[in-house]
Amino acid sequence: MVRFVYNLLQNLLILLLWPVGLLLVLSKEKYRIRFWGRCGFGLRRQMQDMGGATRRFWVHALSVGELSSVVSLVKALRKTYPDAAIVLSSSTTGGMLYAKTRLEGVVDGFIEFPYDHFLIARYFVSVVRPDLYIQVETDFWPNFLAEMKKSSAASFLVNGRISIQSFRNYQKYPSLFLPLFNSFTCLGMQTAADVQRMQELGVASEKITVPGNLKIDAAMPEWQPEEKVVAPVFPFKRVIVFGSTHPGEEEELASVLAGVKKAWADVCFVVAPRDISRGQEVAGIFNNHGLSSCLWSRCPTIDSEIDCLIVDTMGELVSFYKQADIAFIGGSLKPFGGHNPLEPAAYGKPVIFGPHMEDFEDICDEMLAEECAVQVSDKIMLGQEICGLLKDRDQCKKSGQAALEYILKRQGVTKRHLDIVARLLES
Repeated sequence: MVRFVYNLLQNLLILLLWPVGLLLVLSKEKYRIRFWGRCGFGLRRQMQDMGGATRRFWVHALSVGELSSVVSLVKALRKTYPDAAIVLSSSTTGGMLYAKTRLEGVVDGFIEFPYDHFLIARYFVSVVRPDLYIQVETDFWPNFLAEMKKSSAASFLVNGRISIQSFRNYQKYPSLFLPLFNSFTCLGMQTAADVQRMQELGVASEKITVPGNLKIDAAMPEWQPEEKVVAPVFPFKRVIVFGSTHPGEEEELASVLAGVKKAWADVCFVVAPRDISRGQEVAGIFNNHGLSSCLWSRCPTIDSEIDCLIVDTMGELVSFYKQADIAFIGGSLKPFGGHNPLEPAAYGKPVIFGPHMEDFEDICDEMLAEECAVQVSDKIMLGQEICGLLKDRDQCKKSGQAALEYILKRQGVTKRHLDIVARLLES
């Protein structure tokens, strides 16, 4: 009944608002480029180009964060099932660009994710015909999941998680959300707490398992791309990397780093905005605070005059983490939910993050409990922590080693996911 109402309202809105929708598509390049693909145009030809594979896997991830966590699994699928066709979709332009940067040559094709109209969703499922559909973390759409459930494909949610806030929302509308979760053949959750919340929502226990967080394995060096950065990029300098920063954060960081630079002249800051198109804007912010800045795309080497390097290229943040002395996780000084603290930890770097790490709450709680990360409450405390680590090299090394040990103790998540994939294919 809920899905019937959903489709009725959807079709009414299409009839009433199609001129507005058409104008939006024509006026916005990001919609215009992907519109026809998301309606299914060209999909059949793409699938025909893949030939007669023995199996088909369809992997879908919402955006960059979800895609970064599933890289290790996709590469392991390719190695385990060399004769299978793997197609990958993402709901955002940035996600698709990241996927092509990291998985070109690993997957057989990149396809658009369909609009959630029941006719479009049905067409996509019938043309792709996956043996296994793998969805990463989130991006639940009623019509698409219903069509996938009606097909012969097994469906596997990987890296599933339910925050406390999401859990409360799901409890308010069980008739809306429970069918979405029940559409999956198997729900692979990150933690036991996530499993418990799924069970409390009414999902059958036999559908749920807890193979762990794929971000653990995805952060390891063996799953990273070949080195792109020419080392040593930072001769005679100590390096602090600020990964995946957001608007509003850079202003606060710039005021802090200007003070750090006065105390430690041999430090170079690397700032990687989450949106790489903001590179020039971010460089201007640091220049305005007296820090000489350069865009990485225009600055292949670092000289002694550069205080701040702005990373405006896709897929290279991990390479900079590898060369860092200290790493700060962006999206955490302001309420953006934070980003992945595991990437610098996998290279044995001291990890600092701000008060807003809601999207990685379980990981951060564990890292803090094991004293392999530091959480700061504001920019003042951040400056103090950075200066403390710069002053005490032994403590800096000790913190980085603790972060690495946290990762090493939890490896094997990809293998557990592969075991579930094998069972799903057999059944």
